[in-house]
Amino acid sequence: MMHERTIKGKRVTVLGAARSGWAVTKFLVRAGARVMLSDSGPIDHATMVWCEEHGVIVETNGHTKATLSADFLVVSPGVPSTASPVRRALTLGIPVYSELEIASWYAKGQVVAITGTNGKTTTTSLIGHMMKTANRQVIVAGNVGTPLSDHLKELRRDTVVVLEVSSFQLDHIDTFCPSVSVVLNITPDHLDRYGGSFERYAESKLRIYENQSAGDVVVYNYDDTLVRERVEHFVTTSEVRGLPFSRQVHLSNGASAVEGMIRLQERTLLRTEELGIPGPHNVGNSLAAALAGQAVGLSDEVLRESLRGFAGVDHRLEIVRRVEGVTYVNDSKATNVNSLWYALHSFKAPIVLLVGGRDKGNDYEILKPLITSKVQALIAFGESAPKVMKELGPCSKHAMTVETLDEAAQAARDCAKAGDVVLLSPACASFDLFSNYEERGMRFKSIVESF
Repeated sequence: MMHERTIKGKRVTVLGAARSGWAVTKFLVRAGARVMLSDSGPIDHATMVWCEEHGVIVETNGHTKATLSADFLVVSPGVPSTASPVRRALTLGIPVYSELEIASWYAKGQVVAITGTNGKTTTTSLIGHMMKTANRQVIVAGNVGTPLSDHLKELRRDTVVVLEVSSFQLDHIDTFCPSVSVVLNITPDHLDRYGGSFERYAESKLRIYENQSAGDVVVYNYDDTLVRERVEHFVTTSEVRGLPFSRQVHLSNGASAVEGMIRLQERTLLRTEELGIPGPHNVGNSLAAALAGQAVGLSDEVLRESLRGFAGVDHRLEIVRRVEGVTYVNDSKATNVNSLWYALHSFKAPIVLLVGGRDKGNDYEILKPLITSKVQALIAFGESAPKVMKELGPCSKHAMTVETLDEAAQAARDCAKAGDVVLLSPACASFDLFSNYEERGMRFKSIVESF
C-alpha cells in the first residue's frame, strides 16, 4: 500500500543508530529529508563519515533538546517509549514513528506481517520459503534479517513482502496495514519495557491488524485464549477475514493438526511427522504459515512441498554437531521463558541446559517441572545467573553458576555423557555479554566446533 505522504524537505530526527535507525536514515536522505541522527552511545567512524558527506547532523553519547527541532521523530526498536526525547516529543505533539511505519508508506507489493511472542522468525522464514518454492518475487525483512527500509528500491507491485514484526516496532505505527497479518501467540515477555504490564505488551502486539479492512486477512492462534478473544471480537466488528489455526481442535474454516494430520479447512495436506522442522510448537508455526500462504494464493501442492522441505532457521534448535555421543544444540534465539519451555519439550534425551543473559522480568515458574523431569545439569551464566540459580537450581539434579558463555560451554562438556543433549536455550536477552542473540549463538557454535 502506498500512502500519500511525502518526507521531502521534512526535518526528521532518528533516535538510535543501530540497524533499523541506520537503514531509515539512509532512506530518509534519499527521499530528501533533512535528517538528524541521535544515539545515546557512540556511532562508528564509517557512519559518521557517511553522515557528514550527506548532510546528516549527528549526536552521540546522549540526546539534546535539538532532537525536538523536527517535524517528526523515528525511533529504533531498541529505544524505549519511556526515553526522554520520545516522551517530550509526544507531550509536545510531535509525531513519533517506527522505521516500519516510515517504510510502509513507500512499500509496494503485498505485505504479510507476522508477530507473536514465540515463533516469529521461524514462521516468517517458512512463509518466505513458501514464496520462493512458488517462484514468487519475495522479500523477507523486518525484525528478522534487514529492515524494510533497506529493500524499498527492490520492491515491485508483484512482490510479496514478508515481515517479522516486534511489539517495539508496533508501538509507533500509525497507518501500517498488512494485507495478511499473523498473530502466533502472546505470553509474558519484555515486561521491563512495558512497566511490568502484560496487558500493555499484548495491546502492542495486537496493533498489527488495527488498520486492516475489507479484503484483508488476519491469521490467528485459536488455542491462545487472549489472541482468540481479541481477534474474533475485531473480525466481528470489521470486514476483515479471520483464519484460525489450532493444534487441539479441528477447524473447518481454518487449519488444524489433530490425529497426526495437517488439515487446511477440510483438506488434508500431510502428516505432522512429515514436517521438515521438529517440535510441537513448530506444528503451530506450520499451520499459521500454511494459512498465510493460502491467503496470498499458493496452491496446496506448493504448501505441502514447502512444509516438507523447510529445514528451520539459524540459532533456533540448531544442531551444531555431535561430539563423543553428545549432541550440542544452539537455541540462542530463545530469549524468553516460553521459548525455553518449547525447547525442553523438543528432546527426550537427558539435557544439560545453559541458561542466562539479561533478565527481562522473567517468571520461571512454568519451567520448574520440566527442569526436574528433563534436565540433569543446569548451568547458569551471565548477568541473570544468580536469579536463575535461585529459581531453577533447586529443580535440577546438578546446578552451577559461571560468568561467561565460554565457561558454561566448557562446564557442559565436562558433565555431559554420551546420549545427552547440551542445550543453549538462554531464556534471556543477550545484551549483558553480546550485541544480539546471533552473536551469542555464533560464539557458542565456535566454542563447540573447537571441542
